[in-house]
Amino acid sequence: MKIAFCTCVQIGKSCIEAITLSGGRFDLLLTLHDQKSKNKSGRIYLDEIAAETQTPLYKLNHINDQDVAEVLKEYEIDWLFIIGWSQIASTQLLNLPTMGVIGAHPTLLPEGRGRAAVPWAIIKGLEKTGVTFFKMDEGVDTGPILGQFEILISPNETATTLYNRVNNAHVELIKQIWSKMIDGSLVGLNQDESLATYWEGRTPLDGELKTTMSLKDVEILVRASTRPYPGAYKVIDERTKLIVWSGTLSPQENSIPLQFYHGDYYAIDYEFLKN
Repeated sequence: MKIAFCTCVQIGKSCIEAITLSGGRFDLLLTLHDQKSKNKSGRIYLDEIAAETQTPLYKLNHINDQDVAEVLKEYEIDWLFIIGWSQIASTQLLNLPTMGVIGAHPTLLPEGRGRAAVPWAIIKGLEKTGVTFFKMDEGVDTGPILGQFEILISPNETATTLYNRVNNAHVELIKQIWSKMIDGSLVGLNQDESLATYWEGRTPLDGELKTTMSLKDVEILVRASTRPYPGAYKVIDERTKLIVWSGTLSPQENSIPLQFYHGDYYAIDYEFLKN
């Protein structure tokens, strides 16, 4: 059985490391060309791990390009993992590996299909989330579920802590999936469409802190937007904005760089960015 892995983010790299450390190996690694999306949040490179494991590494522009199809055929790939990848795979690509393509999504599917799963889980005040591995089909996060790992969300969860826990959940889950792939016992369970929900994508502009917001809304947005995401922010003037990475309630007006019109103050870890 020949298995390939495609990623350009840390969560995917952690999955590759988990399999290689447990004695498994991939027959091919795929990632973006070095200059493509180099400013993307969380972008990583696979050159070092490919060299260490002596695994062929192929760099691409788009997952659906013809050269990708040709390399998958050349290596006679049976299973392809695509983890942490924003490009939507075409039907042609999905049909190339003889056994199929496996994706992962950081929610308990069918809840939370779509994008920005970590920030939304905090903004929506969920008590739990998780990671789902599934066999990809033509839809977005709609394929048969191969395994899930549940994550409880604490009241003070931040994007940083939740992202790290999601990363660890991917590692644990791929090891379970891998063993079933190898022994031929991997079976998918169709998703219940009546339970499906969709979450929209988010951009840096969605992190703006406004004086009309309640302090609770400010606190939630700061936790949901912090690293590895662009951060919540307040516009100071046409050339300057204040990036807020974390904060706590504070009664000390003279120590607070961020004030809201309703009189509440927020003590913050911050930085100024100027155009």
